[in-house]
Parts: sequence; C-alpha cells; structure tokens
Amino acid sequence: MRGAFERLVVPVSGSEADARALDVLPALIGKEGGAVTFLYVVEVPQSMPLDAELPAEVDDGERALRDAERIARKRLHARSTHVVTELLQARAAGPAIVDEAIEREADAILITSSIHRKHGRATLGETTDHVMLHAPCEVVVVRLAAPRSLAERPDAQ
Repeated sequence: MRGAFERLVVPVSGSEADARALDVLPALIGKEGGAVTFLYVVEVPQSMPLDAELPAEVDDGERALRDAERIARKRLHARSTHVVTELLQARAAGPAIVDEAIEREADAILITSSIHRKHGRATLGETTDHVMLHAPCEVVVVRLAAPRSLAERPDAQ
C-alpha cells in the first residue's frame, strides 16, 4: 500500500465503526490533501421499488454523513481536502460502493469490517467481500476486533 491517496471513497454506516475509519483517514490522505467521498447506502428490499420513500433510513444516512464530514474536516483541517457526501439507495451496498469508486475514479476505498459467522464459517460479510473482489482500486480494510463472545470461542481462530 502506498502512503497517500488523492481520491478516497469511505462508506459510513452511522455505527461506532465509522470512528475507526476516521481515525485511519489522516494517514491515508497526502499532505497536499485530496478528495474524500463519504458514502451511505440505504439498502432497499427487493419487495420495494428502488426509489421507495424510506424517511427513517434516509435520516439515519444524513446524520451519519454529517457526523463523518464534521469529524473529517476537523482532523484534516490543515490539508486542502475536498469532502463530499453521497447518500444512495441500492439493492446491495457492495455494488453501490464499487460503482461510486468507479465514478469518482478513486485511488482507494477505506472500509471497516468485522468478522461474522455465516453457516458456521468466519466471514467479513457480503459487502466487504464484494468490494474486495470487484473494486477497480486499492481497498484498505480496517478489521474491527471480534465481539467478546466470538473472540472467546476456542474454534474462532
């Protein structure tokens, strides 16, 4: 991984994981600055039209984007960094993140993930797997510590 990126896409979720991405962000942006796109994806169920009105989810997304932008501007204030926020509605977050990276000509995607169990196997989840497999740029993954209950299991390693 190179030391600095000019154009980053950073998906946010409004969870505590966003804080970890924001902690890492200054180390990934060059001293001259760059462009950061914070992205929140509202996943729309198949049973609903893609442009369905989802006011609670949109409100959550707008709040997460506002918080991420505010914190990023504080942490990157000395650099010439252009911060953009984008709220999208999509069937799945993974393809929406990859599409945004393509559209923004991103040098990297900064994503957080944690290990989950699916069918008895450890996985980083569908979104992270999709981004890792299909992103046209580098992907920086911040793997969050496993929850206590998973980490304490002897078969978790």
